[in-house]
Amino acid sequence: MSVFMDLNVLFSADRKRLQNLVETAAHLGFSTVAINYVFEPTAKKKQEIPSPVPISELIGQLPVVQGRSRPIRVLNRLTVVMSEANHFRPNATEYRRFDLLAVQPTTEKLFHTACMLCDVDIICISVTEKLPFFFKRAPINGAIDRGVAFEVSYASALRDTTMRRYTIANAVCLMESCKGKNIILSSAAEKALELRGPYDIINLGALFGLSDADSKEAVSSTCRAVLLHAETRKTASGIVYTMKSQQEVLQDSAGSEAPAAKRPKPT
Repeated sequence: MSVFMDLNVLFSADRKRLQNLVETAAHLGFSTVAINYVFEPTAKKKQEIPSPVPISELIGQLPVVQGRSRPIRVLNRLTVVMSEANHFRPNATEYRRFDLLAVQPTTEKLFHTACMLCDVDIICISVTEKLPFFFKRAPINGAIDRGVAFEVSYASALRDTTMRRYTIANAVCLMESCKGKNIILSSAAEKALELRGPYDIINLGALFGLSDADSKEAVSSTCRAVLLHAETRKTASGIVYTMKSQQEVLQDSAGSEAPAAKRPKPT
């Protein structure tokens, strides 16, 4: 049985609205959701990166996932909107407060930088306007090789016909370049009515040019890969290796010097 995830549920200061979002997601069958804090720096004044509110303060009791016997898993995510290269600060300690890290580049140059250099988990594709550039395969393949996923959200398409046209056009353009690899489909929902069930999203993927198998992966296994990438990004900083203890080395050397008949039998 597939484990479905929605890694983009927009943060709201309205606790009741946010709790309703999480409860609806659990009822629809999502095992994991990520509350998304959007940070859009401006050149006029310095802005502080938001701090995530503890899940226990936002939601009293986590709802149980429909069809499963365990409660929904809720994560925190930060999305940095990049209109300049210095808007993303690779060594910012504030980023470590979040489980997932995403960027939304606004120009072709910044998109190339995000794909090749930024240490993030997700690259968001704008769906509220026509993209001012075309996707190129070299940076997209670079991001795929690094394990970074591309996100297309669908809630904007439900609000307005113009945004629906931009969402489909931008998504199709992306699919032509990435061939359906490393794609996640998320809601970016502001309210519960904008959420759709996993199989509705899988059907929606056909409009974006995804196959049935790629659409299913976009709300399940690829999302899981994003979570694993995030854990690795925050914890792994080198190569893991193993070595035998001194006692094991002595036992091996003693066993190799003894006659074959007297060597201890392996258990």
